[in-house]
Amino acid sequence: MPRITPLNYLDFAVRWFGRRAEELGNVERRALARASKGQALTEDPNRKLDEQTSLGGRLADRVAEIGGSWTFVSCFGAFLLAWAALNTEILGKTAFDPYPYVFLNLVLSMLAAIQAPIIMMSQNRQSSKDRQMASYDYEVNLKAEIEIMALHEKIDALRAEQLMTVIAQQQSQIEMLSRLLERSEARQDGGARGLVP
Repeated sequence: MPRITPLNYLDFAVRWFGRRAEELGNVERRALARASKGQALTEDPNRKLDEQTSLGGRLADRVAEIGGSWTFVSCFGAFLLAWAALNTEILGKTAFDPYPYVFLNLVLSMLAAIQAPIIMMSQNRQSSKDRQMASYDYEVNLKAEIEIMALHEKIDALRAEQLMTVIAQQQSQIEMLSRLLERSEARQDGGARGLVP
């Protein structure tokens, strides 16, 4: 079995990426380094992002999660109906916020003024997280592509080595057959001379 030498991944950077190793970006160099060492990309990006999240960021995510749920919409709709029923029908003339519900409008405006920036912070964090996940996915895909290209290189080297072995064996067989043919012809020539007086 022919011996396969390990690939120097940086030497193949020009062929694989069309650039020298020094011209590659950090992601490409990191993927090449991990591929050459046989390291997997095992870090969980979600865990890493969660560790970097501040208390305010986690709170913004939680507020956006609650504010964007059907449970919140249902409960808030029920609250608005209860407010209207209480101040219109139940309390009647003694209502603390009679129709057109000015106090309710004030409360809703303040809630929206507070909730909107918090939800926007959460969306900004989510878009940042999406960019980091896309970068991680790119790195994983790039490493897989590098591994596939390296396998192609190894298979090509193995096939070339096997082809050289087959050619050498065939050359040896041709030489052996040539010698046998020469001996056979020499015997036939010698045998034919022995028959002629």
